[in-house]
Amino acid sequence: MKYLYLVRHAKSSWDFPELTDFDRPLNKRGKSNAPEMGLRLAARNLELDAIITSPANRAKSTAKLIAEELDFSQEKILKKEDVYHATGSVLADFIRSITDDLRSVMLIGHNPGFTDLANFLKEPDYYIGNVPTCGVVAIEFAVNQWADVSKHSGRMLFFDYPKKVL
Repeated sequence: MKYLYLVRHAKSSWDFPELTDFDRPLNKRGKSNAPEMGLRLAARNLELDAIITSPANRAKSTAKLIAEELDFSQEKILKKEDVYHATGSVLADFIRSITDDLRSVMLIGHNPGFTDLANFLKEPDYYIGNVPTCGVVAIEFAVNQWADVSKHSGRMLFFDYPKKVL
């Protein structure tokens, strides 16, 4: 079995128009939502082998805040340029390239790629219109190799986001 946790970065700030898209930080809500979602994930007793994030500032910051709540070493967070504003199909190829020694992976990045990827990978009976900021889509795959992940081959375990009433 392989487990994938798709996390859209937390809410970013538009207060600094001089910054590039890549450099935008989290806003106040993003800084509170990321630890909150980290706590929700910790309550599910996730056992992550890796956290892979887009190198964009808002994604890296989200990864660090969630990792802290999961007691996951921030030094082990991997930054991959391929994840920054990637399309769903590019992200699917990226997932198929993950090394098989990793069983449970959290991928942190951007829309619309993450919403497209979630709908591509999970069973088609439930459509996700949008993965909101700091939303998490957890998908389980009955495979031994990431290369075997394909369209609708995953089973959605849960879909959670900050404004979801628990």
